[in-house]
Amino acid sequence: LTIMTIQRNFDVLIVGSGLAGLSAALLLAPTHKVAVITKRELSDGSSSWAQGGIAGVLDPQDSFEAHFADTLDAGAGLNDVAATRAVIEGAPAAIQWLIEMGVPFSQEAGKLHLTREGGHSARRIVHVTDATGAAVQKTLIGHVKNTPNISVFEHHTLIDVITTQVGGKRCHGLYALDGVNDQVITFAAPQSILATGGAGKVYRYTTNPDTATGDGIAAAWRAGCRVTNMEFIQFHPTCLFHPQ
Repeated sequence: LTIMTIQRNFDVLIVGSGLAGLSAALLLAPTHKVAVITKRELSDGSSSWAQGGIAGVLDPQDSFEAHFADTLDAGAGLNDVAATRAVIEGAPAAIQWLIEMGVPFSQEAGKLHLTREGGHSARRIVHVTDATGAAVQKTLIGHVKNTPNISVFEHHTLIDVITTQVGGKRCHGLYALDGVNDQVITFAAPQSILATGGAGKVYRYTTNPDTATGDGIAAAWRAGCRVTNMEFIQFHPTCLFHPQ
């Protein structure tokens, strides 16, 4: 391992190349010089594995209030109410943005095909057959690769964020390991976004991809961020083993 003094400067650093990280990069690129840093390749991560679809109120007979009530019920009342409302009310516009980006959502009779999944009282799931995450990821990756203001750093693993206490605690960038050249690179930027996904791989049996190791969560915690809701980790039924 070689500790290098190589420093790369950007306006915004985004760690993680799932749908959250790629969307943030594309939305920021018109006005910012953006770096997307990912530990493997852009297409690795949980987003590509998502099959079902994306929920949003798109049927005139449906309503935000109905979607909100369904979500609170499915969440056993543990939901963050403000976050739940923000996601539900922002969903139609987010889906429209994905359509404009070219995501080939399934259609029926010239209209979006809406399905109904568990916990929903109405048909409000847009999908790309049964491989929605992979289709959205492929579309956004294509745009990211063709956007001049976005630089992609694959096979770069987050080591830690760089903070100072001057004038209050602030993040000034991060250190990342370039896995191809065995070098530690300094990435400097006034703004950093950790979109690194979850930590499902801390468990022996999981359907989470190998990249879900919680690096970003740990780095955020070391930097002084609050970490909450760590008990909410998906265990898919296909991983359930029962001796009988």
